[in-house]
Amino acid sequence: MKHVVIIGNGIAGVTAARYIRKFSRYSVTLISAESKYFFSRTALMYVYMGHMRMEDITPYEPWFWDKNDISLIQAYVQAVDIHQKKLSLSNGKDMHYDTLVIASGSTFNKFDWPGQDLEGVGGLYSLQDLDYMETYTRKANRAVVVGGGLIGIEMAEMLLSRGIQTTFLVRENSYWSNVLPAEESAMVNRHIREHHVDLRLGTELKRIIGDEYGRVKAVETSAGDTIECQWVGLTAGVRPNVEFLKHSGIELGKGVKVDEFFRTSAPDVYAIGDCAEFRTAPLGRGTLEQIWYSGKMHGEQVAANICKESTPYQPGVFFNSAKFFDIEYQTYGHVPPTWTSSVDSLYWEHPDGQRSIRILYEQTSQKVLGFNLMGVRYRHKVCERWIRNETPIAEVLLDLRAANFDPEFFSEYEPLVIAQYNSKTGSNLRLRKRRQLFHLIFGR
Repeated sequence: MKHVVIIGNGIAGVTAARYIRKFSRYSVTLISAESKYFFSRTALMYVYMGHMRMEDITPYEPWFWDKNDISLIQAYVQAVDIHQKKLSLSNGKDMHYDTLVIASGSTFNKFDWPGQDLEGVGGLYSLQDLDYMETYTRKANRAVVVGGGLIGIEMAEMLLSRGIQTTFLVRENSYWSNVLPAEESAMVNRHIREHHVDLRLGTELKRIIGDEYGRVKAVETSAGDTIECQWVGLTAGVRPNVEFLKHSGIELGKGVKVDEFFRTSAPDVYAIGDCAEFRTAPLGRGTLEQIWYSGKMHGEQVAANICKESTPYQPGVFFNSAKFFDIEYQTYGHVPPTWTSSVDSLYWEHPDGQRSIRILYEQTSQKVLGFNLMGVRYRHKVCERWIRNETPIAEVLLDLRAANFDPEFFSEYEPLVIAQYNSKTGSNLRLRKRRQLFHLIFGR
Protein backbone atom coordinates (compact mmCIF):
# COMPACT_ATOMS: atom_id res chain seq x y z
CA MET A 1 0.00 0.00 0.00
CA LYS A 2 1.31 3.46 -0.90
CA HIS A 3 2.51 5.48 2.11
CA VAL A 4 1.87 9.24 1.88
CA VAL A 5 3.77 11.32 4.44
CA ILE A 6 2.78 14.94 5.04
CA ILE A 7 5.15 17.36 6.79
CA GLY A 8 3.02 19.93 8.64
CA ASN A 9 -0.44 19.75 10.20
CA GLY A 10 -1.74 23.22 9.36
CA ILE A 11 -4.75 23.83 7.17
CA ALA A 12 -2.94 22.76 3.96
CA GLY A 13 -1.48 19.54 5.36
CA VAL A 14 -4.59 18.46 7.24
CA THR A 15 -6.85 19.16 4.25
CA ALA A 16 -4.52 17.05 2.09
CA ALA A 17 -4.68 14.21 4.63
CA ARG A 18 -8.47 14.32 4.86
CA TYR A 19 -8.96 14.29 1.10
CA ILE A 20 -6.36 11.57 0.50
CA ARG A 21 -8.38 9.48 2.92
CA LYS A 22 -11.57 10.43 1.11
CA PHE A 23 -10.14 9.47 -2.28
CA SER A 24 -8.11 6.37 -1.31
CA ARG A 25 -7.07 3.77 1.25
CA TYR A 26 -3.42 4.87 1.14
CA SER A 27 -1.49 4.89 4.40
CA VAL A 28 -1.32 8.52 5.61
CA THR A 29 1.06 9.98 8.22
CA LEU A 30 1.07 13.60 9.43
CA ILE A 31 4.27 14.91 11.03
CA SER A 32 4.39 18.11 13.08
CA ALA A 33 6.54 19.25 15.99
CA GLU A 34 4.28 22.22 16.69
CA SER A 35 1.34 20.28 18.10
CA LYS A 36 -0.08 16.78 17.98
CA TYR A 37 -3.52 17.94 16.85
CA PHE A 38 -4.55 20.40 14.18
CA PHE A 39 -5.83 23.75 15.44
CA SER A 40 -7.18 26.92 13.86
CA ARG A 41 -4.12 29.16 13.58
CA THR A 42 -6.17 32.28 12.87
CA ALA A 43 -7.89 31.88 16.26
CA LEU A 44 -4.69 31.86 18.37
CA MET A 45 -5.22 35.52 19.24
CA TYR A 46 -8.53 34.71 20.94
CA VAL A 47 -6.86 32.16 23.20
CA TYR A 48 -4.43 34.83 24.40
CA MET A 49 -7.30 37.30 24.88
CA GLY A 50 -9.26 34.78 26.96
CA HIS A 51 -12.20 34.53 24.57
CA MET A 52 -11.48 30.88 23.70
CA ARG A 53 -9.57 27.87 25.02
CA MET A 54 -7.20 25.67 23.01
CA GLU A 55 -9.85 22.94 22.89
CA ASP A 56 -12.24 25.49 21.36
CA ILE A 57 -9.94 26.06 18.37
CA THR A 58 -9.24 22.36 17.75
CA PRO A 59 -11.80 21.41 15.08
CA TYR A 60 -11.50 17.62 15.39
CA GLU A 61 -11.81 15.42 18.46
CA PRO A 62 -8.74 13.24 19.31
CA TRP A 63 -10.60 10.11 18.15
CA PHE A 64 -11.05 11.60 14.65
CA TRP A 65 -7.56 10.63 13.53
CA ASP A 66 -7.72 6.97 14.56
CA LYS A 67 -11.22 6.63 13.13
CA ASN A 68 -9.96 7.95 9.78
CA ASP A 69 -6.76 5.90 9.95
CA ILE A 70 -4.45 8.93 9.84
CA SER A 71 -1.26 8.50 11.87
CA LEU A 72 0.12 11.45 13.85
CA ILE A 73 3.78 11.91 14.77
CA GLN A 74 4.99 14.84 16.85
CA ALA A 75 8.58 15.53 15.82
CA TYR A 76 10.74 17.81 13.70
CA VAL A 77 11.90 16.66 10.28
CA GLN A 78 15.63 17.25 10.38
CA ALA A 79 16.55 16.01 6.91
CA VAL A 80 14.93 14.73 3.71
CA ASP A 81 16.69 12.11 1.57
CA ILE A 82 14.95 12.18 -1.81
CA HIS A 83 17.06 9.30 -3.18
CA GLN A 84 16.18 6.80 -0.46
CA LYS A 85 12.78 8.43 0.11
CA LYS A 86 13.55 8.79 3.79
CA LEU A 87 13.00 11.40 6.50
CA SER A 88 15.23 11.79 9.56
CA LEU A 89 13.19 12.85 12.59
CA SER A 90 14.15 14.63 15.80
CA ASN A 91 13.01 11.60 17.83
CA GLY A 92 15.94 9.65 16.38
CA LYS A 93 13.82 7.59 14.02
CA ASP A 94 13.70 7.44 10.24
CA MET A 95 10.52 7.29 8.17
CA HIS A 96 10.20 6.10 4.60
CA TYR A 97 7.64 7.46 2.18
CA ASP A 98 6.30 6.61 -1.25
CA THR A 99 4.86 10.10 -1.73
CA LEU A 100 5.90 13.15 0.29
CA VAL A 101 3.84 16.34 0.73
CA ILE A 102 5.70 19.31 2.23
CA ALA A 103 3.26 21.62 4.03
CA SER A 104 5.68 23.14 6.53
CA GLY A 105 4.08 26.60 6.56
CA SER A 106 5.80 29.87 7.45
CA THR A 107 7.86 31.51 10.13
CA PHE A 108 8.02 35.19 11.08
CA ASN A 109 10.60 37.46 9.46
CA LYS A 110 13.70 38.84 11.10
CA PHE A 111 15.84 41.46 9.38
CA ASP A 112 19.08 41.32 11.38
CA TRP A 113 17.96 44.04 13.77
CA PRO A 114 20.47 44.49 16.58
CA GLY A 115 18.96 42.86 19.67
CA GLN A 116 16.38 40.76 17.81
CA ASP A 117 17.41 37.63 19.74
CA LEU A 118 16.94 39.14 23.20
CA GLU A 119 14.44 37.57 25.58
CA GLY A 120 11.04 39.19 25.22
CA VAL A 121 11.26 39.53 21.41
CA GLY A 122 8.95 37.28 19.42
CA GLY A 123 6.56 36.83 16.54
CA LEU A 124 3.10 35.34 16.23
CA TYR A 125 2.75 32.38 13.91
CA SER A 126 3.11 29.10 15.78
CA LEU A 127 1.71 27.69 19.00
CA GLN A 128 5.20 28.02 20.45
CA ASP A 129 5.19 31.72 19.53
CA LEU A 130 1.94 32.14 21.46
CA ASP A 131 3.36 30.35 24.50
CA TYR A 132 6.46 32.54 24.37
CA MET A 133 4.37 35.71 24.11
CA GLU A 134 2.22 34.53 27.02
CA THR A 135 5.31 34.08 29.19
CA TYR A 136 7.04 37.37 28.38
CA THR A 137 4.02 39.67 28.43
CA ARG A 138 2.65 38.41 31.76
CA LYS A 139 4.18 41.31 33.69
CA ALA A 140 4.62 43.75 30.81
CA ASN A 141 3.10 47.22 30.91
CA ARG A 142 4.54 48.55 27.63
CA ALA A 143 5.07 46.85 24.25
CA VAL A 144 6.24 47.74 20.76
CA VAL A 145 4.89 45.99 17.67
CA VAL A 146 7.00 46.22 14.49
CA GLY A 147 5.41 45.77 11.06
CA GLY A 148 2.28 47.10 9.40
CA GLY A 149 0.46 43.96 8.26
CA LEU A 150 -2.40 41.81 9.51
CA ILE A 151 -0.43 40.00 12.21
CA GLY A 152 0.76 43.34 13.60
CA ILE A 153 -2.72 44.71 14.14
CA GLU A 154 -3.81 41.38 15.66
CA MET A 155 -0.92 41.49 18.12
CA ALA A 156 -1.72 45.09 19.04
CA GLU A 157 -5.32 44.07 19.80
CA MET A 158 -4.08 41.13 21.90
CA LEU A 159 -1.77 43.32 23.97
CA LEU A 160 -4.42 45.98 24.52
CA SER A 161 -6.82 43.29 25.80
CA ARG A 162 -4.41 42.89 28.74
CA GLY A 163 -4.03 46.59 29.36
CA ILE A 164 -0.52 46.74 27.89
CA GLN A 165 0.25 50.15 26.38
CA THR A 166 1.27 49.50 22.77
CA THR A 167 3.30 51.40 20.19
CA PHE A 168 2.87 50.26 16.59
CA LEU A 169 5.77 51.00 14.21
CA VAL A 170 4.73 51.03 10.53
CA ARG A 171 7.40 51.64 7.92
CA GLU A 172 4.93 52.91 5.31
CA ASN A 173 3.25 56.31 5.55
CA SER A 174 -0.15 54.65 5.98
CA TYR A 175 -1.17 51.27 7.36
CA TRP A 176 -0.98 48.36 4.85
CA SER A 177 -0.77 50.87 2.00
CA ASN A 178 0.90 48.27 -0.23
CA VAL A 179 -2.42 46.36 -0.19
CA LEU A 180 -5.23 48.80 0.65
CA PRO A 181 -6.29 51.82 -1.43
CA ALA A 182 -5.69 55.17 0.25
CA GLU A 183 -9.19 55.65 1.69
CA GLU A 184 -9.40 52.21 3.29
CA SER A 185 -5.86 52.55 4.65
CA ALA A 186 -6.70 55.95 6.17
CA MET A 187 -9.82 54.42 7.75
CA VAL A 188 -7.70 51.78 9.48
CA ASN A 189 -5.19 54.42 10.63
CA ARG A 190 -8.00 56.29 12.37
CA HIS A 191 -9.44 53.12 13.85
CA ILE A 192 -6.10 51.99 15.28
CA ARG A 193 -5.66 55.35 17.03
CA GLU A 194 -9.27 55.31 18.26
CA HIS A 195 -8.32 52.14 20.13
CA HIS A 196 -5.54 54.06 21.90
CA VAL A 197 -2.64 52.48 20.03
CA ASP A 198 0.40 54.73 19.66
CA LEU A 199 0.58 54.40 15.86
CA ARG A 200 3.81 55.77 14.36
CA LEU A 201 3.69 55.84 10.58
CA GLY A 202 6.78 56.18 8.40
CA THR A 203 8.84 54.81 11.29
CA GLU A 204 11.18 51.82 11.34
CA LEU A 205 12.87 49.82 14.05
CA LYS A 206 16.55 50.71 14.32
CA ARG A 207 17.63 48.47 17.20
CA ILE A 208 16.37 46.62 20.28
CA ILE A 209 18.09 47.43 23.56
CA GLY A 210 18.58 44.82 26.25
CA ASP A 211 19.23 44.95 29.98
CA GLU A 212 22.03 43.25 31.90
CA TYR A 213 19.99 40.02 32.02
CA GLY A 214 19.58 39.74 28.26
CA ARG A 215 15.95 40.86 28.24
CA VAL A 216 14.48 43.63 26.14
CA LYS A 217 14.14 46.98 27.89
CA ALA A 218 13.65 49.45 25.01
CA VAL A 219 13.74 50.04 21.28
CA GLU A 220 15.28 52.81 19.23
CA THR A 221 13.39 53.97 16.14
CA SER A 222 14.53 55.45 12.84
CA ALA A 223 13.15 58.78 14.10
CA GLY A 224 15.69 58.72 16.93
CA ASP A 225 13.13 58.00 19.68
CA THR A 226 13.79 55.52 22.47
CA ILE A 227 10.71 53.67 23.73
CA GLU A 228 10.94 51.67 26.95
CA CYS A 229 9.15 48.32 26.74
CA GLN A 230 9.10 44.76 28.05
CA TRP A 231 7.92 43.09 24.84
CA VAL A 232 8.79 43.59 21.17
CA GLY A 233 6.57 41.88 18.59
CA LEU A 234 8.17 41.23 15.22
CA THR A 235 5.30 41.12 12.72
CA ALA A 236 6.97 42.34 9.54
CA GLY A 237 5.59 39.51 7.44
CA VAL A 238 6.38 35.81 7.22
CA ARG A 239 8.63 33.67 5.06
CA PRO A 240 8.33 30.02 3.95
CA ASN A 241 9.62 27.55 6.53
CA VAL A 242 12.10 25.65 4.33
CA GLU A 243 15.40 25.86 6.22
CA PHE A 244 15.36 22.10 6.91
CA LEU A 245 15.31 21.43 3.14
CA LYS A 246 18.49 23.31 2.22
CA HIS A 247 20.56 20.15 1.73
CA SER A 248 17.76 17.95 0.40
CA GLY A 249 18.36 18.54 -3.31
CA ILE A 250 14.83 19.88 -3.70
CA GLU A 251 14.81 23.14 -5.67
CA LEU A 252 14.19 26.14 -3.44
CA GLY A 253 13.58 29.83 -4.06
CA LYS A 254 11.87 31.82 -1.39
CA GLY A 255 9.90 28.62 -0.82
CA VAL A 256 9.75 25.14 -2.33
CA LYS A 257 9.51 25.55 -6.10
CA VAL A 258 6.41 23.83 -7.57
CA ASP A 259 4.62 23.60 -10.89
CA GLU A 260 0.87 23.97 -11.46
CA PHE A 261 0.36 20.42 -10.13
CA PHE A 262 2.27 21.20 -6.87
CA ARG A 263 5.10 18.91 -8.01
CA THR A 264 8.60 19.80 -6.82
CA SER A 265 11.88 19.08 -8.61
CA ALA A 266 12.13 15.74 -6.75
CA PRO A 267 10.16 12.67 -7.84
CA ASP A 268 7.02 11.92 -5.79
CA VAL A 269 7.48 15.08 -3.70
CA TYR A 270 4.85 17.83 -3.60
CA ALA A 271 4.65 21.14 -1.70
CA ILE A 272 1.54 23.11 -0.71
CA GLY A 273 0.44 25.99 1.48
CA ASP A 274 2.61 28.83 2.75
CA CYS A 275 5.89 27.06 1.90
CA ALA A 276 5.07 26.45 -1.79
CA GLU A 277 6.37 28.86 -4.44
CA PHE A 278 4.95 28.54 -7.94
CA ARG A 279 7.45 28.70 -10.77
CA THR A 280 4.74 30.42 -12.80
CA ALA A 281 2.11 32.31 -10.81
CA PRO A 282 -1.50 31.18 -11.32
CA LEU A 283 -3.63 33.67 -13.24
CA GLY A 284 -4.35 36.70 -11.06
CA ARG A 285 -2.20 35.43 -8.17
CA GLY A 286 1.34 35.71 -6.85
CA THR A 287 3.99 33.01 -6.73
CA LEU A 288 3.40 32.69 -2.97
CA GLU A 289 -0.13 32.24 -1.57
CA GLN A 290 0.20 32.65 2.18
CA ILE A 291 -3.43 32.89 3.19
CA TRP A 292 -5.68 30.39 4.94
CA TYR A 293 -8.23 29.66 2.27
CA SER A 294 -5.55 29.12 -0.41
CA GLY A 295 -3.90 26.52 1.83
CA LYS A 296 -7.21 24.69 2.03
CA MET A 297 -7.54 24.74 -1.76
CA HIS A 298 -3.95 23.50 -2.15
CA GLY A 299 -4.61 20.57 0.17
CA GLU A 300 -7.71 19.42 -1.68
CA GLN A 301 -6.07 19.79 -5.10
CA VAL A 302 -2.87 17.93 -4.23
CA ALA A 303 -4.88 15.06 -2.75
CA ALA A 304 -6.78 14.72 -6.02
CA ASN A 305 -3.51 14.84 -7.97
CA ILE A 306 -1.96 12.10 -5.82
CA CYS A 307 -4.98 9.81 -5.76
CA LYS A 308 -6.68 10.48 -9.09
CA GLU A 309 -5.87 12.12 -12.41
CA SER A 310 -3.61 15.16 -12.11
CA THR A 311 -5.16 18.49 -12.99
CA PRO A 312 -3.53 21.93 -12.83
CA TYR A 313 -4.32 24.30 -9.98
CA GLN A 314 -6.80 26.97 -11.05
CA PRO A 315 -7.74 29.02 -7.98
CA GLY A 316 -10.26 31.29 -9.68
CA VAL A 317 -11.40 34.65 -8.31
CA PHE A 318 -9.25 35.96 -5.47
CA PHE A 319 -10.78 36.31 -2.02
CA ASN A 320 -9.48 37.32 1.40
CA SER A 321 -10.87 38.58 4.69
CA ALA A 322 -9.49 40.06 7.88
CA LYS A 323 -10.45 42.15 10.89
CA PHE A 324 -9.02 45.48 12.01
CA PHE A 325 -10.21 45.62 15.62
CA ASP A 326 -13.99 46.11 15.08
CA ILE A 327 -13.90 46.60 11.31
CA GLU A 328 -14.36 43.49 9.20
CA TYR A 329 -12.66 43.52 5.79
CA GLN A 330 -13.49 41.47 2.71
CA THR A 331 -12.00 41.66 -0.75
CA TYR A 332 -13.04 39.88 -3.94
CA GLY A 333 -11.25 39.93 -7.27
CA HIS A 334 -8.59 42.50 -8.09
CA VAL A 335 -8.47 45.65 -5.94
CA PRO A 336 -4.86 46.91 -5.82
CA PRO A 337 -3.78 49.97 -3.82
CA THR A 338 -3.59 52.00 -7.05
CA TRP A 339 -4.84 51.38 -10.57
CA THR A 340 -4.32 52.61 -14.12
CA SER A 341 -6.40 55.20 -15.96
CA SER A 342 -8.26 52.39 -17.78
CA VAL A 343 -9.89 51.39 -14.49
CA ASP A 344 -12.51 53.36 -12.58
CA SER A 345 -13.55 53.13 -8.94
CA LEU A 346 -16.90 53.65 -7.25
CA TYR A 347 -16.24 54.37 -3.58
CA TRP A 348 -18.79 55.06 -0.87
CA GLU A 349 -17.93 55.69 2.79
CA HIS A 350 -20.29 56.02 5.73
CA PRO A 351 -20.13 59.32 7.67
CA ASP A 352 -18.99 57.37 10.76
CA GLY A 353 -15.75 56.55 8.91
CA GLN A 354 -15.96 52.84 9.74
CA ARG A 355 -17.86 51.41 6.77
CA SER A 356 -17.12 51.58 3.07
CA ILE A 357 -17.90 49.87 -0.23
CA ARG A 358 -15.57 50.04 -3.23
CA ILE A 359 -16.23 48.54 -6.66
CA LEU A 360 -13.52 48.60 -9.32
CA TYR A 361 -14.52 48.28 -12.96
CA GLU A 362 -12.98 48.62 -16.39
CA GLN A 363 -13.84 51.89 -18.13
CA THR A 364 -14.17 50.55 -21.67
CA SER A 365 -16.03 47.28 -21.11
CA GLN A 366 -17.58 48.41 -17.80
CA LYS A 367 -17.00 44.89 -16.40
CA VAL A 368 -16.51 44.67 -12.63
CA LEU A 369 -13.00 43.73 -11.50
CA GLY A 370 -13.24 43.63 -7.72
CA PHE A 371 -14.90 44.62 -4.46
CA ASN A 372 -13.49 45.97 -1.18
CA LEU A 373 -15.82 45.93 1.84
CA MET A 374 -15.02 47.55 5.18
CA GLY A 375 -17.55 46.98 7.96
CA VAL A 376 -20.05 45.52 5.46
CA ARG A 377 -20.53 41.86 4.53
CA TYR A 378 -21.16 40.68 0.97
CA ARG A 379 -21.85 37.16 -0.26
CA HIS A 380 -18.80 35.41 -1.64
CA LYS A 381 -20.63 33.45 -4.35
CA VAL A 382 -22.51 36.48 -5.67
CA CYS A 383 -19.41 38.69 -5.96
CA GLU A 384 -17.42 35.84 -7.47
CA ARG A 385 -20.13 35.20 -10.07
CA TRP A 386 -20.23 38.85 -11.11
CA ILE A 387 -16.46 38.99 -11.54
CA ARG A 388 -16.19 35.64 -13.30
CA ASN A 389 -19.04 36.54 -15.70
CA GLU A 390 -17.54 40.01 -16.39
CA THR A 391 -20.82 41.62 -15.38
CA PRO A 392 -21.13 45.35 -16.23
CA ILE A 393 -21.10 47.75 -13.28
CA ALA A 394 -24.63 49.05 -14.02
CA GLU A 395 -26.08 45.53 -13.89
CA VAL A 396 -24.20 44.82 -10.65
CA LEU A 397 -25.60 47.97 -9.08
CA LEU A 398 -29.17 47.10 -10.06
CA ASP A 399 -28.79 43.79 -8.21
CA LEU A 400 -26.45 44.96 -5.46
CA ARG A 401 -28.87 43.91 -2.72
CA ALA A 402 -28.25 40.30 -3.72
CA ALA A 403 -24.72 40.55 -2.38
CA ASN A 404 -25.63 41.97 1.03
CA PHE A 405 -24.98 39.38 3.73
CA ASP A 406 -25.37 41.52 6.83
CA PRO A 407 -27.76 40.18 9.48
CA GLU A 408 -31.44 41.07 9.41
CA PHE A 409 -32.28 44.54 10.75
CA PHE A 410 -28.80 45.87 9.90
CA SER A 411 -28.81 49.06 7.85
CA GLU A 412 -28.56 48.68 4.08
CA TYR A 413 -26.20 50.99 2.21
CA GLU A 414 -26.84 49.85 -1.36
CA PRO A 415 -29.23 52.76 -2.12
CA LEU A 416 -26.48 55.18 -1.08
CA VAL A 417 -23.93 53.42 -3.28
CA ILE A 418 -26.20 53.54 -6.31
CA ALA A 419 -27.02 57.20 -5.61
CA GLN A 420 -23.31 57.94 -5.61
CA TYR A 421 -22.91 56.19 -8.96
CA ASN A 422 -25.85 58.13 -10.42
CA SER A 423 -24.32 61.39 -9.21
CA LYS A 424 -20.93 60.45 -10.64
CA THR A 425 -22.15 59.31 -14.06
CA GLY A 426 -25.46 61.12 -14.58
CA SER A 427 -27.28 57.78 -14.66
CA ASN A 428 -30.70 57.05 -13.18
CA LEU A 429 -30.31 53.48 -11.89
CA ARG A 430 -32.70 52.08 -9.28
CA LEU A 431 -32.23 48.98 -7.18
CA ARG A 432 -34.32 45.95 -7.95
CA LYS A 433 -36.50 44.68 -5.11
CA ARG A 434 -35.09 41.86 -3.01
CA ARG A 435 -37.76 39.34 -4.05
CA GLN A 436 -36.52 39.67 -7.64
CA LEU A 437 -33.01 38.54 -6.66
CA PHE A 438 -33.64 34.98 -5.49
CA HIS A 439 -31.74 33.44 -8.40
CA LEU A 440 -28.66 35.59 -7.76
CA ILE A 441 -28.56 34.97 -4.02
CA PHE A 442 -29.08 31.20 -4.22
CA GLY A 443 -27.59 30.54 -7.63
CA ARG A 444 -30.80 29.10 -9.13
